[in-house]
Amino acid sequence: MKTRSLIIIAAVLLVGCKNKADKADAFGNFEATEVIISTETNGRILKFDPIEGVRVDKGTMVALIDTTVLHLQKAEIEAGMKSITTRISSINAQNDILNQQIENLNVNISRFGKMLKDDATTQKQYDDLTGQVAVLQKQITANNTQKASVAAELSVNGSRKATVNEQIRRCTIKSPLKGTVIEKYSEAGEITAAGKPLVKIADLSIIKLKVFVSGAQLGKIKTGQTCTVRIDNGEKGFSSFTGTISYISEKAEFTPKIIQTKEERVVLVYAVNIDVINDGTLKSGMPGEALFTAEKK
Repeated sequence: MKTRSLIIIAAVLLVGCKNKADKADAFGNFEATEVIISTETNGRILKFDPIEGVRVDKGTMVALIDTTVLHLQKAEIEAGMKSITTRISSINAQNDILNQQIENLNVNISRFGKMLKDDATTQKQYDDLTGQVAVLQKQITANNTQKASVAAELSVNGSRKATVNEQIRRCTIKSPLKGTVIEKYSEAGEITAAGKPLVKIADLSIIKLKVFVSGAQLGKIKTGQTCTVRIDNGEKGFSSFTGTISYISEKAEFTPKIIQTKEERVVLVYAVNIDVINDGTLKSGMPGEALFTAEKK
């Protein structure tokens, strides 16, 4: 009887030691990097391909908004720019004619200058020719002023065209990250508006376990340190993963309200993020625990 009692006591002690060794250092929930993709323009959704649960690559087209009106606006602007360009060409042609007239007059001015020295012409005839050159030069200056105004008008239309091109570009909505489609908020054929959410995408390849540690535990951990992360695995116990501490809060805070007991909620703790490479098992919101020392086998 005494021997049997000793065996029972030893078994209890062994179980107690094992439970203590397996006790986690911190608890928390997994969080994924989630992005809600919204539209940047108004219109009808012509194409919308995302499927919930399916992975998409960065830059993959998520949706296409109708661009018919924008392309019509662009065509109107381009037609106006062609008209303006024609006006500039006409002014340049006028200046070419005026410059040729000035060149011809300068030849006559040179000839009349020699004749004037020989008293073969009058000063008035010479002055008339130089006056005509001055008038033509002023006309060229006026034309150049008009051309600058037309060029400014062309620049304004160029800016309008660039704005429409940017609006057209924004009608093609692409995924900003590689991840999994978590939730859809729209369907093809619906009318959408700027800022309206279309789809939520989460990067589940690396998922974070956010836990809280006490000030006494801070001395045992540091960023870049590896640790063991566990999740419940039914009757089998736990599934374990290797995690890396990526963030330790610099500021203490009260224990989050998800901790149920009043005594624990008043304790000051520090938030810690642990990055875990996800093999598809871990989900956002799933509870987990961390062991900062090597897990006992």
